[in-house]
Amino acid sequence: MQRVVVLGRGGAGKSTAAERLGVLTGLPVVELDRHFWNSDLTPMPAREWIQVQEGLAARPRWIMDGDLGQYDVLSPRLVAADTVLVLDFSLVRCIWRAARRSRERADFWWWVLWWRYRSRPALLQAVATYAPTADLRILRHPRALQRLCAQIEAASPDRRT
Repeated sequence: MQRVVVLGRGGAGKSTAAERLGVLTGLPVVELDRHFWNSDLTPMPAREWIQVQEGLAARPRWIMDGDLGQYDVLSPRLVAADTVLVLDFSLVRCIWRAARRSRERADFWWWVLWWRYRSRPALLQAVATYAPTADLRILRHPRALQRLCAQIEAASPDRRT
């Protein structure tokens, strides 16, 4: 586990999971939202986004968290990934978490509502196409993520926090 991509519906806790995994593994965490969105919340043009990701993915070790829905281009980070985590948590949990953290654009809420039916199939197809040998883990509940973190922590006792 040297290059990890964390994907999932808005509000699933991708950034929190990536930070926790970063602490446990010592891998640097790259929060893609910070690289993608402009200050006025306009999306980065696709060609520019691909170039930014290619630069980030060229690093030898990382955890990249982010699923930018209809604006995303997954291939640059998936081709470099050895591990892909998909946080496929319930709609209610994700809406509750997203509503607590900030105000979001209307297209964000549509994406959250329809993620499992529209975005998830496309995301899994992209993983199959661009990261066929990556260790794919689909986590359906926060307890599954907690178990994964516990396994990682047990495997690297010198990195416990």
